[in-house]
Formats: sequence, C-alpha cells, structure tokens
Amino acid sequence: MASQYGITVKELRDLMELRGEEGVEKVKSYGGAKEICKKLKTSEVSGLSGDKGDLERRRDVFGSNTIPPKPPKTFLQLVWEALQDVTLIILELAAIISLALSFYKPPKEDGLDEPEEEDHPAWIEGAAILIAVTIVVLVTAFNDWSKERQFRGLQDRIEGEQVFSVIRGGQGTQIQIGELVTGDIMQVKYGDLLPADGIIIQSNDLKVDESSLTGESDHVKKGPDRDPMVLSGTHVMEGSGKVLVAAVGINSQAGIIFALLGAVEESAAKEDKKRQKADRKNRKLQKANSTSKRGSGAGRGGDEAIAMTAALGAATSTGGDYDRALEGHDVEEGMGNSHHHNATPSKGGPASPTEELQEEAVAPSSGGEKSVLQAKLTNLAIQIGYAGMAVSLLTVVILCVQFSIKKFVTEGRHWEVYYINFYVKFVIIGVTVLVVAVPEGLPLAVTLSLAYSVKKMMADNNLVRHLDACETMGNATTICSDKTGTLTTNRMTVVQAYVAGRHFKPDRSSLPKAKDLPSNILKSLTQGISVNSSYSTDVELPKNPNEQPKQIGNKTECSLLGFVLDLGEDYRAIRSKHPDSSFTKVFTFNSARKSMSTIIPLPGGGYRIYTKGASEIILKKCSFTLGDGGRVDRFSPTDQDRCVREVIEPMARDGLRTISIAYRDFVPGKADLNQVHYDSEPDWDDEDKIIANLTSVCVVGIEDPVRPEVPEAIRKCQRAGITVRMVTGDNINTARAIATKCGIIKPGDGYLVMEGKEFNQRIKNSRDEVDQAKLDQVWPKLRVLARSQPIDKYTLVKGIINSKATANREVVAVTGDGTNDGPALKKADVGFAMGIAGTDVAKEASDIILTDDNFSSIVKAVMWGRNVYDSIAKFLQFQLTVNVVAVIVAFIGACVIQDSPLKAVQMLWVNLIMDTLASLALATEMPTADLLLRKPYGRTKALISRTMAKNICGQAVYQLVVTFGMMFYGHVLLDIDNGQGAELHSPPTPHFTMIFNAFVMMTLFNEINARKIHGQRNVLIGLFSNPIYYSIWIITFISQIVIIQFGGYAFSTAPLSLEQWMWCIFLGMGTLVWQQIITTIPTSCLPSSFEIGKQPPSSMEPNSPTANSVNEHHHYHHHHEGSITGSRSGQILWIRGLTRLQTQVIGGELQERLIPVPYSKTSTDQAIRVVNAFRHGMDSQHLQQATSNPNIQRVLQKQASLSKRLSAAGPQVDGLSHGVGANTRIKIPETSFSHTETAV
Repeated sequence: MASQYGITVKELRDLMELRGEEGVEKVKSYGGAKEICKKLKTSEVSGLSGDKGDLERRRDVFGSNTIPPKPPKTFLQLVWEALQDVTLIILELAAIISLALSFYKPPKEDGLDEPEEEDHPAWIEGAAILIAVTIVVLVTAFNDWSKERQFRGLQDRIEGEQVFSVIRGGQGTQIQIGELVTGDIMQVKYGDLLPADGIIIQSNDLKVDESSLTGESDHVKKGPDRDPMVLSGTHVMEGSGKVLVAAVGINSQAGIIFALLGAVEESAAKEDKKRQKADRKNRKLQKANSTSKRGSGAGRGGDEAIAMTAALGAATSTGGDYDRALEGHDVEEGMGNSHHHNATPSKGGPASPTEELQEEAVAPSSGGEKSVLQAKLTNLAIQIGYAGMAVSLLTVVILCVQFSIKKFVTEGRHWEVYYINFYVKFVIIGVTVLVVAVPEGLPLAVTLSLAYSVKKMMADNNLVRHLDACETMGNATTICSDKTGTLTTNRMTVVQAYVAGRHFKPDRSSLPKAKDLPSNILKSLTQGISVNSSYSTDVELPKNPNEQPKQIGNKTECSLLGFVLDLGEDYRAIRSKHPDSSFTKVFTFNSARKSMSTIIPLPGGGYRIYTKGASEIILKKCSFTLGDGGRVDRFSPTDQDRCVREVIEPMARDGLRTISIAYRDFVPGKADLNQVHYDSEPDWDDEDKIIANLTSVCVVGIEDPVRPEVPEAIRKCQRAGITVRMVTGDNINTARAIATKCGIIKPGDGYLVMEGKEFNQRIKNSRDEVDQAKLDQVWPKLRVLARSQPIDKYTLVKGIINSKATANREVVAVTGDGTNDGPALKKADVGFAMGIAGTDVAKEASDIILTDDNFSSIVKAVMWGRNVYDSIAKFLQFQLTVNVVAVIVAFIGACVIQDSPLKAVQMLWVNLIMDTLASLALATEMPTADLLLRKPYGRTKALISRTMAKNICGQAVYQLVVTFGMMFYGHVLLDIDNGQGAELHSPPTPHFTMIFNAFVMMTLFNEINARKIHGQRNVLIGLFSNPIYYSIWIITFISQIVIIQFGGYAFSTAPLSLEQWMWCIFLGMGTLVWQQIITTIPTSCLPSSFEIGKQPPSSMEPNSPTANSVNEHHHYHHHHEGSITGSRSGQILWIRGLTRLQTQVIGGELQERLIPVPYSKTSTDQAIRVVNAFRHGMDSQHLQQATSNPNIQRVLQKQASLSKRLSAAGPQVDGLSHGVGANTRIKIPETSFSHTETAV
C-alpha cells in the first residue's frame, strides 16, 4: 500500500529527526515542501479532500494519531491488590487457623472438662470471618474498578473534546486530534499544543517552545527556510502558519518516546524476549545478574539500564533517532494502528514506581503532591492508626494473660492443644478491633467526595484537571479574574467609530455606511481589517434573521469583520485578492505588542503595513491621520492627546474597548507626505523602525456586555468572604466602567484602580526589584489592574500568596486564557483556564477549565470545594464516633468479661457500614446555598472543630452508656438470659445480639446527626434530597434485620422478638433526641484543645519536600521545579531507580502509570526526567562499567555520530549534543501538565 505514496513512513520519520539548516537541505532534496505535499497526495492550499476511504488508507499506511493505552487492571488484579491489606491478611490467617483447629479433636484426659457437645459445626465462625473478609475485598475491588471505569470514561470524553484546525476540501475546519492523518494541512497559531509532527509550509513570525523535547527554554524561530520541522508536544508561543502533517501517533517523536518507555506493550514484550535470549548466551552476565538482584543493580539490569539510559539520552537529545540509536530496542517501522484515542490512568490513583522515580528526579517541592486537606487527613489517620494498634495489642495481651492465669494458675490445668482455639479467638478479637479502629474509609471518602464533585462539576461547566483543586477552591480567599469573556459575554460588537474626523455614536445604528466615507478611507479601513486579522476568524451570517451572526475565532477580530459587513463590504472578497501566502511579513498579536501588523505587497510596487491594536499605543506611533474628505493631515502629540481626551476616554467610560486602525506605505518611487521611499527592501525584522510614523484611519469602540449573572455571582463571592479583583489588558477607564457594572468597585469605596505601569512603580525598589513590603501596601486595596502585562498578573498573584499582611495565608484563584498567562495560572493555588477562548498553553497550566468561560461557574466551583470539605468533616464526625465506641467496648469487654460484646464478624459488618457505605452516603451530599454564607475556612482550620468534637464525645458517651448498661444490666431489665461467660463455640444469645443490634441502630441513626456539622438543630433538613444517602441507609437497615433474624452462628446472632426490636430501635432513635441536648451545650465551654487536625503532618520539617511546597507557598499540588543535585542523592537515586527500571523498562513490563496521552508535554517531560535521573546519578565507576560493555560502546558510537549531525542545528540544542556523562543534564522546565489530563 505504501507504494501508492511517493514517500515512506521511514523516510518521514528520518526527516523529522533533522533540525535547522540540515532540515532545510533535506526538505529541498525532496523538492521542497510542495513536492512532499504532492508525494503525500495533498494540496498545500486546499488540504485533503476529506474522503473517508482516503483517510482510512492513510491510517493503514502511516498510522493513526493515537497511542495505544495501557489496558486497565482487571477485576481480579484489583481483588489481589485489595487482599494485600496487612490487617486483612492477619485476619485471614487467624480465621484459617481457627478453621483448621475446629476439625481437630483432642484426646480426652481425666480432669479436663469437656465442652458440651455443640449442636452446630465449630468451623462456622472461621468460615464466617473468611466470608466477611471476602465481601470487604470484593466491595473494595468493585469500588476501585468502578472508579477506574468512570475515570477512563471521563478521559475519553475529554479526549473527544480536543480539536485542532485543519484545511480539508479547501475549507478550514476543526477535527478531533485523533482524526489527524499524515497529509493534513494544520493551521497553527500562538497558544497551540501541536498534536503531530510536521513540516512548515508557511510561517508568520512563528516561534515554538521545544523545551518538552530538547530541554531548551528559549523559543525557536521556525520557517520553511530556517527550521522547517515542528514536533508533537511542543507549544506555539508566537505567530501562525501552515504545517503539513508528516508523522502521527507512535511514529511521531513523542510517540517514539512512549514506545521506548514501554507504553506500547507488544513491542516491549518482543524486546524482552530478545534480551532474555541474549542473556542466556552470556553466562557471565547471567551470573552477575543472579548475584546482584538484591544489590546495587549491577549486572544485566545495571548494564542494560545504562544502555537504555544512553539510548534515551541520545533519543531525547536528538529529538528521536531511536530505531538506530539502540540495538535491540527497535521500534517497528511504520507501525500503523487504528486505536481509539487513549484514556489516561488516574492521577489520583496509586503512584507507580515509574511515576515515583520521575518525581524523585525533580525538585524537593515535588513532594508536595498532597493538598492541605489530604495532608491533615493523613496526619489524623496516622494518629488514629497508632491509637488503634495500641488498644488492639493491649486487648490481645489482656485477654491472653487473663485466660492463662485463670486456666493454668488458678485452676491448675495442664496445656492442651485445644486451648489454641482460645488464643486464636483473642487474636481475632484484637485484629478486629484494629480493623475497626483504623480509618481506612478516610481515603475512600476523600476520593469518592472529590470524584463525585468532579463529575457533578462538569455539569456546572467546570472541567477539573487536578482532583485536589476542587477542595482547594473551597478555601479560596481571592479571585483574580480576567475581564473579557469571563465577566463579559465575549460577544463583541462595534458600536461607535471615529473616522474621517467624525465621531459616530452612541450605538450601532449610528455607524456609517460605505457611501458616508471617502473612497480612500473606505479602502484603507476595510482592507486593513480584512487582511490584518487571522484568516481562521470568520463571521457566519445566520439563516434566521432573528438570530445573531456566529463568531468563529478571535472575538475582537470578529467584531471588526462585523463592522466591515455593517459598512456593506465583503471581507471575504478582499481576502481572496490577498491570500495569506502573499504576505511579506506578519507581526502577530501578543501581550507585549498589544497590536498586530501585516505587510502586503502593493499592486504597483512597494509595500503597505496595516496595524491594529490598543488605541493609545497605536496613536502614539501615528504621525498622520486621514481627516475630513479623506485628506492626509499631520497628527501631532497635541492632536494625539486631544483624540485620547475627546474620543478614546469617553468611549472607555461607556465600557467600550477601543481599537485603532492605521497603515504605512513603503514605495520605490516618489513618496507622498505619509509614505516612505526605499531603494533597497527594508529590514522587515526591525519592528520598531517599520511600525512607526503610521497614518491613523479609524478608532472604533467595541462593546462587550457584562454577563447578566456576573453581578450577583460577585455579590455571592463578597458575602462568602472572597475578594474579587479584575486584571485586564484593557484601558483603565474601560476597566473601571466594567468593574463598576459588575460590583467589584462602588463609587466612594476607596479601593484602588490602577494601570500596570503605576502598579510596577509602586511595588518596586530602587534596584527595580519587587519589594514585598511595598506590595503589601498595595494589594489589599487593589481591585482593578488595567493595561497589565502577564508578568504583572504573576507578580500580583505571587505577592498575595507570599504576603504575611493577613492573619492567614491567602488562597488565590486566577483565571487566564493567553499563552503568557501560564506562569500566573501555575503559581496560583487554583488556576482557571478558559475552555472557549483559552489557548492550549493556558489550559495545560490550569487546574480547572471553565467550559463556558463564565465567572459564575467559578462561584459554583467554590461551592463544590466547600462541599467537599464539609462532606469529609461529616464522614469524620460519624466515623470517629463509631471508632471510639467500638474500640472502648471491645477493650473494656476484654478486661472485664474476658470477651468482646461485639464479635469479629459483627465488627467487620460495622466496619463495612461506617467505612464503605457511610463514605458513599455522606460523600455524595449536594452543596447548598448556605455554603456561601460563611467565610473561607483557611489553611489552618482544624479538621475537627470544637462543635464536631462536642458531637463526637456527646454521642460516644450516650452509646457507651447504652452498650455497657445492656452488657451488665440488660439481662435483668429485659428479662433475658445472661450472655456473659459463655463457652467457646456456644450458641449465640439474645443478650449479646441485642447489644450488637442496639449498637448498629445507634450508629445508623447517628448517621443522620452526622449530616450537620455546624451545630444546626434540625438534622432532618434535606434528608431526602440525596437518593444515594437514603437508599444506602434503608438498605443497611434491611440488611441488619436479615443479619439478626437469619445470621445465626455465622454472625453470632439469635433471632429477636418484636419487643426486643422495638427496644433496639428506641435506643437508636435516642441518638436524635440526645443530639438536641448536645446542641444546647455552648461550644464555647469546650477548650480550644478539642480542635484536632489544624496542621499538616508533623514530618513537614523545614527541609522536607512537603514543607518546601507549602511553606514556600509553591503551588502545592503540581509544581515541580529544579532537579536533584549532589552526588550522594544521585547515587541513591541511581540504585533505587535501577532496581525499578530492571522490572519496568528493561523487563518490558512497565507496571507504571506513565500517562499515555498522545503528544502530552508532561509525558515527554517524564521521559526526560527518567534520563536526567540516571544521567545525574552516574559516577565514574558506573561510567567505567558502562563503557566496558561492547553493546554500550556501539550505542555511544552511534550517539557520537548523532551529536555530530545535531551540532548543525544551532545553539538551541547544542547543550544536549554530548555523550552521556556525569555532568550532562537535560534542562527541565517547570512542569506544565497537558490539558488532556485530568485529576482523575
């Protein structure tokens, strides 16, 4: 099939490995980009036809733009993982021993009281425990399985939403990135994350960030005649252009890295077999491997790890000559595949060895993966676990000692094997106490609550990428919001214009028509707008006259194109006369320029520059203006000031964005007043000289109405204790008008509104450095920052986070849509990217993507975040009450009656109720509007407040009184047989059954109390608003009835009468009445020491990773900066990493959770980190071992030849072109997660 195309997959892959001049020459050797297009049967102008048969053939020959995902764990694998729990293993062993001993019949001896012949088999208790453990394991495995399935489904949905702009059938269209094929023509623009490798056909000032592959942070200029290759996973940081797709999927550079790291498991398995075969031939290596499996990783694993490292180093440095770099690690040529877009494994799931290795290879701050809530919960769980272990151990010791003294000292009995049954029973009781005490339901509750919230937040237009961002948002104290599209509708319309010396106002109906303007002004205006804008921007007129036109692309440009249509002109006809391939030069818009300029050739010779941008900036560059009648007038600084004062400021006060349009002509012949004569072609790269002495054509006022729901959303934020600040690039008067309409500022409130320039002057010292003390004097009063640069937003966010001006550290949320907003989004505690207007770079740096770009969706995120915190608190309040009561009952019972009133199987049932079922019920509560009526908790808020502690202690007292009352006096009060002192394997008694039943009833009714954690009296409000909650409650109640009436020996229960049931339910409902008494007690009576869980784990010492991430106020859940230094850390990392790599990459098993997202910058960063980790860890001894291996010598020789080729690629990759050495390192930029990932 490949013969039908004039170029093969192998040739295209080899082509994509070249850079700079070498790449240019290689493209020329094929006849240029146009000729390659012909070979691939595509058109550089109209692209592919879009025929389904043609697209399918291309996928068969060149592969699809997907990477096969790692298959999910099977249910049996999850069951096996669940069985690894230590407490369950101990319980299983004890149950098996109990089961085995039940079949042992000891010989009769004189003087030994034989237990009476039992009327039930003795093995039932052991079997029941095993069945209970099986149920727990199956429930745990099912939870994990369903979570993974949900997360993968969610990931598939996210992947399906990823689209890219291509030309097919001569029309620009958006397609899913998985549908891209070799031969497609991509339209790339600033902010794009490239989904495939390609060859540049046309470039307009295109600059690409290739740090994900080369480690070089400088942006690389790209063009057909300087560096024509662009790679998947890299970012377009500036400019635009057209790119011919040359390699997709696993044949792209990012895909090859995945293949090398084992993401394509079939290839890894084949290579594993090759290596095993080679190992058998090398006896010496085999012997070294067998003696060093537990050592430092020398031998087979060590040598091959170094070989792999060298190969990876070569691969990463060159951008990927993988198939030739590493013998025995070939990637199959031209692997075509038709897999669907892959789903990424859960980031929230258990970290794999490879992920851990990757994290160890970066800065200490990468240890701060846990959020504040998770850190506090970890600390609390550890403390409870220690207490539980102590009590369970003490219980076993007391039971064993009491029994031994009674039997062998007091009664003088001799040892018999039969007595082992008693000791096994005591161990089972102790382990069961531990099972109940250890809150293994905590992580489940956190995960369920976050996952449930994430799922529901999608319906509220919040796509959560990092799970803990949801919880963090609940503590937000400051929101720094963009204006355009977030506070406003982002549906822009030109409503005023200043043209030909006249101000057309007040609204759209007053705008001029073509006949009202002089011909030269009309031509300059319509051509300047039509040509000097992205050709992917379009306005589709509606079929129904009552509907509004559909705006596609940049909304500001859409409003200007709409203005052209309002004038009665056709911008498409103008564009067809000036195709973008005819442009001489394009200076694309960026936040530094705040303008866009396009240079086009004039029909009679010469060039014209069209410029549009922020009014006051463009007007300062103008020396002429087109006045009344179309005449050219000089435009002095005085005239500029008058125009600003009389035109721009009034427009801005009306809340309009002002844009100026201007031009400049370069002519070879005689020049007019506003033209420039040239003899030789100007230096178009000298922007400052070229974009100067312009002729002003027009100033337009663009209306972007405030979203109707935003003022109310901002009021809710302010009532909830959250300060909203607007950070915008717009004119200060426009910003002030919009902020007033939104309610961010009010007349006379004394808050600051300032421009970025003034902001910088006020916060910087004499050395031009940001002074935190000065910043602390500005930010508390600052509400609007206008004409700001992205660096200003970053400075503000960092300053607020680092500030100690307030009692608690501020938690900052930030919105952003532009490429340069990335640093601020990453620095913030929660970064919101715009799903509609946002660039890929912004989305990648964010934690949550607003799918509707609406500020009111941020308020919903706050609500969900607070709800997560409250859901966890509800579960804690419930579980700790059960913990305290169950542990004390078991312990006191062991001490007093030498038995636990709650049997092992019963406690496992209680554990199931309070862990799995309660976490599911309480973690799925819906948020209410009341959540926004309180201030944020803050980072140091105790997990267990004094109110919660009061509820826990109060309910524990009630339940203990009832339980012990029934234990010691129940048989008297209820006129039933005393169940104390029963022999081993004796039948269950109604006495102890009632204790168990009353305990479960109290637990169930206390679950209703647990729904309220702020001292509310009415605990029944909203009880039936959550179907999951009341369904689980009812099912648990029915299950308890079945267990009591039909559980028999398995659950150590005897059937109860209706009267006995009524007593149990009555005592259970007593918790509701008792709660009212507890609520009456003033919380202020309790000392502050009752607040538990204020601080994260105490192990957070100043130098610890987590401390660094929190104390230095880094983004505490996804910031990774720097890399490990120091020889010792390198050696430790080498030894630890080598062992992992043997079983993963070298063994071909890759039990990792390396995220197989196609073309994700993160995924490539992970590969680079692995290389860095091993490179940095190699000392001279390792290098000697490496270079003595003939296989590695071949690899290094190959790498040397690659380095020689690479040296021609220019300085941007020069630092990576050396062999593997102790000091060779790949620079890793600050981690930026791909927007194709999610928290889950």
